[in-house]
Amino acid sequence: MEDITVSELREKLQNNEDFVFIDVREEWEYEEDNLGAKNIPLGQLPYELDELEAYKDKEIVLQCRSGARSGNAKKFMETRGFSKVRNLLGGILAYREMEEEEE
Repeated sequence: MEDITVSELREKLQNNEDFVFIDVREEWEYEEDNLGAKNIPLGQLPYELDELEAYKDKEIVLQCRSGARSGNAKKFMETRGFSKVRNLLGGILAYREMEEEEE
């Protein structure tokens, strides 16, 4: 599935759209700043897949700091049969940058 831009994500969040939102950064990074996603660090993802099984056919948006780790998470989840996984391009850095530009 196609990746998602920061403006598309913001629209989804503002409209309270129904999707699964996962932040794959480490816990300490998540605590410093987050967008309200569920925090599952990339290293923990393989162990959490059973919990996510119910969302296999639901849209899942993954995010990290810059988009690299969430890109890896997307590839991994796709190999496990998750069909609607999208990576947030540019990660939280790009999201916060977009917000700053609008101020």
